Amino acid sequence: MVTTTVEKLSPTRVKLHISVTPDELKPAIAHAYEHIAQDIQIPGFRKGKVPAPIIDQRVGRGAVIEHAVSEGLDGFYREAVTANEVRTVGRPTAEVIEWPNENDFSGDLKVEVEVDVRPEFDLPELKDVTVEIEPVATDDAAIDAELDRLRGRFGTLVTVDRPAKTGDFVELNLVATIDGTEIDRAEGVSYEVGSGELLQGIDEAIDSLTAGEDTTFRSTLVGGDHAGDEAEVSVSVTAVKERELPDADDDFAQMASEFDTIAELRDSLAERLAEQSVYVQGAAARDKLVDALIAAVEIPVPAQLVEDEVHAHLEGEGRLEDDVHRAEVTEASEKQFRTQMILDKLAEAHDVQVSQDELTQYLIQSAAQYGMAPQEFVEALQAQNQLPALVGEVARNKALAIALGKVTVVDTDGKPVDLTGFIAPEDEDALEEEVVEEAQEIADEAADAEAAAEKAPAKKAPAKKAPAKKAPAKKADAEKADADADAEKPAAKKPAARKPAAKKAPAKKADAE
Repeated sequence: MVTTTVEKLSPTRVKLHISVTPDELKPAIAHAYEHIAQDIQIPGFRKGKVPAPIIDQRVGRGAVIEHAVSEGLDGFYREAVTANEVRTVGRPTAEVIEWPNENDFSGDLKVEVEVDVRPEFDLPELKDVTVEIEPVATDDAAIDAELDRLRGRFGTLVTVDRPAKTGDFVELNLVATIDGTEIDRAEGVSYEVGSGELLQGIDEAIDSLTAGEDTTFRSTLVGGDHAGDEAEVSVSVTAVKERELPDADDDFAQMASEFDTIAELRDSLAERLAEQSVYVQGAAARDKLVDALIAAVEIPVPAQLVEDEVHAHLEGEGRLEDDVHRAEVTEASEKQFRTQMILDKLAEAHDVQVSQDELTQYLIQSAAQYGMAPQEFVEALQAQNQLPALVGEVARNKALAIALGKVTVVDTDGKPVDLTGFIAPEDEDALEEEVVEEAQEIADEAADAEAAAEKAPAKKAPAKKAPAKKAPAKKADAEKADADADAEKPAAKKPAARKPAAKKAPAKKADAE
């Protein structure tokens, strides 16, 4: 077996000292000869049948060792991580410290791998945690507001001869100029005053204007070739309209709903508000609980992991030189990492298991968010080896729901908040491996069904199959330091001829074990 010692460099980083004996390296060397034999052409020998001595003469044993180490390093690293129960996050870097002897392959292969790991910390007792959230009104005033929103959907616009005010609809003509040159024009634009959906500063500019009046203001353009540039905008009001709402009576109830009376409609709106309040307060309680747990424990963050995530984020936005934005993204990435560590700790503490029904429901909801069919979504996840990560995401959500049932939740008035129906029980016994296998079976069955459909004769010409959409990787909203990506092999750079060591090289991204 591979011999490994673990050196703790910091609370979030370790160095693995891996030693591989000649016997343990022998299969990798044999495999290296087979690969090289496939890649070289030697007169007198069929491809793939070149003897080892000839390969030694033509490419050298140094190249064979390099190939063997490159191919075998992933397995040695995984074995070392598993044997020592190292819970890795981020990307490992590997350095070959000592190579086997090129003459006879004697001597141990010695490798050092540095990798970030999950920090150790303890959660506070959940029963001692109190979460405070805002109350959600379900009184007559809230019902009236909900009823007014419904009436607004059936309202009519009526032209009025008075200055525009918030809530009115106005018709506008707009002309944008930069340094006296017209760069854009729009006529007959309908705009709700106060919505803030057109141009920054337009609400202040048209407030109190009547039909036939105009004004100018400066604003930053948000679209077109001049997006981001400041322009002078001339705006003229051609009409002011106010929304007239239908009377809240039985006739309206019959028109806008399945109810016969306005009283029945109000009762239904009250029930809806009560249901919504549970989800509104539940979502707020989840966020508050995470914030409370983060504040209660000290969780060190792997600096290199965050730096890599921030760099990738800024590079994607083309804002590597934006120090202010860098600070914002760094803060978000650090919080995202701490949040994931908290949720993983909760999942472990409560032995959270994900049922097949829970995974299926999550898959259906996620597929809908991306506008994909569930089978297509599963296939995309499977192709990217993201099914285990998805199961982990479901487990974290479930762990948080379980934790909500163990803390005290009150509103700002000190009243207990009932989140029944928003919390999860601890009685599931499905194994994560079984759930992943089930998801993979879903994908396989979908693929089999599709293949069968393609073989079967059809009366109609089949439509061309759309390429599978790529499922987006979820969130750092720095969007994010993923501690659950698949572990990949650390790479060692090719050494100079007959030199015992190689330069350090970054390896591919490794995931949480």
